[in-house]
Amino acid sequence: MMFKGRHACRMAQSAADLAAAQSLRHACFIAQTGAASRAEGLDGDAFDAVCSHVLVEERGTGRLVATFRFLPLTSGAEIGRSYAAQYYDLDALRAYDKPMVEMGRFCIDPHAKDPDVLRVAWAAMTSYVDATGVGMLFGCSSFQGTEPQAYADAFAMLKERHLAPKRWLPRIKAPKVFSFAKGLRNRADHTQALRTMPPLLRSYQTMGGWVSDHAVVDPDLNTLHVFTGLEIGSIPPARARALRAVAG
Repeated sequence: MMFKGRHACRMAQSAADLAAAQSLRHACFIAQTGAASRAEGLDGDAFDAVCSHVLVEERGTGRLVATFRFLPLTSGAEIGRSYAAQYYDLDALRAYDKPMVEMGRFCIDPHAKDPDVLRVAWAAMTSYVDATGVGMLFGCSSFQGTEPQAYADAFAMLKERHLAPKRWLPRIKAPKVFSFAKGLRNRADHTQALRTMPPLLRSYQTMGGWVSDHAVVDPDLNTLHVFTGLEIGSIPPARARALRAVAG
């Protein structure tokens, strides 16, 4: 259990906990986005059974305000087991020789405005990373909708500042993608870019995270998503200290 202000973070322990996480995911990823509704109002897939699930709840009420799941890998040799490997050619990352964790289905209740929600979630991940020697976090960062032009400045900023190192760069695998590193010529309006950037992706950026050079168009979830990686050793020292202070 981890605390920050009015919120507590814990691992899911039961089928009811998982259902609560899937219900919040459905509210955030399905009901709000125009994607086709799922049975029983739950967002679930085959990866839920092999992942660990984290719940962030209000202390006192127990109301679930955020959730995410994670999949540990012993090294890049196991990258093919990941959710992201369905959509990206990740062969370059097979050479990564340290433990990795895929972090996914991260969502926050839209009515939860307290910034401590995001802080306690990152603190929980920090605690796990430190305890297990993880060298890289990765996952898919999602933009709502499937029209790239709505996020032209965000993608332009990713192209300018945050593309993956060539040695790790994911290649195209999905049938429909938006190759923003090639398709955009305009300079980014950084204020507008940050306004339209998903909060999780903004967090990755402040820690030195990087992205694929293309976004996958996912009509099933009515989203555009980019592969996102974060090498733990690249996190700025001040940011790492702040995360560990919350993690305790």
